[in-house]
Amino acid sequence: MDTYKLRPGDMHRALGDIRLTHEGPALPTEAFDLAVRRQIRTSLSALADPVTTSQVWDDLIVSDEQREIIEEILVHARYRTHVFEQWGFARKLGTKGRGLSCLFSGPPGTGKTMTAALIAKELGLDLYQVDLSRIVDKYVGETEKNLGRLFDEASRVPVVLLFDEADSLFASRTKVESSNDRYANLEVNFLLQRMETYDGISILTTNLGTGIDQAFKRRLRFRLHFDLPTPEEREVLWRSMLPEGVKVSEDVSWSKLAKRWEMSGAIIRNAVLRAAFLSAASEGVMTQALLERAARAELMELGRLGS
Repeated sequence: MDTYKLRPGDMHRALGDIRLTHEGPALPTEAFDLAVRRQIRTSLSALADPVTTSQVWDDLIVSDEQREIIEEILVHARYRTHVFEQWGFARKLGTKGRGLSCLFSGPPGTGKTMTAALIAKELGLDLYQVDLSRIVDKYVGETEKNLGRLFDEASRVPVVLLFDEADSLFASRTKVESSNDRYANLEVNFLLQRMETYDGISILTTNLGTGIDQAFKRRLRFRLHFDLPTPEEREVLWRSMLPEGVKVSEDVSWSKLAKRWEMSGAIIRNAVLRAAFLSAASEGVMTQALLERAARAELMELGRLGS
């Protein structure tokens, strides 16, 4: 419980919550932990949305180099107290640099949000996706106040904060030409300062592959880029999307699908689901023609394929 930063009212409400479902003098530690988390969820819900996943690590198709960085993020999260407190690195570094801040970049649908959800799940932490439209305010100083509230609430119980699609925050800065530019830079600097000192995990995702301000990059502990999957990875993705109960025609060539259609994992998932409904409406069998039709339709809707 020493990782919690509770107010007197939190303790009172959590104990009252437990008493409604548990009798006797002994209170289960797990029940108290869950009750406390419910209090924090209520406070955070005004600024962020809880995210859960039923997916597992085997569902994530990434390179060995990417997986090494993900494993290092998990190691950093698990051994932070040991390294900073027991080994004394906190005295050397101070509060700056202790935060576990990450930048996930890459095209949409390549696994950035999924990776964040799996990291939170692996560590047994709640994941909150921050809606920047509810944080950024046109009035000077209000954005910093909202960010301060967000991090203050999140610091009370360890959680993972996901700032999804934060492209606008990380566009390369040029010279400051107006007061609006100056205040925008102040807001980003304030965000990075809070991420550096935040005891939990904070993750920013961006669709920008290049052009991110190098000064921003240096202030983030881990940087992981997600590329579009290779044909070999796409074949694994196509295969992995199908549940066991689906009947697949013998004419289906996963290799042909993977080589023909350059698609992210998210688009492949949508195409498979689309083909599943088409299959259910016909003979109940997933065929090559239906999968090709679904893939073509998904890309046409995205404007990547002419009619």
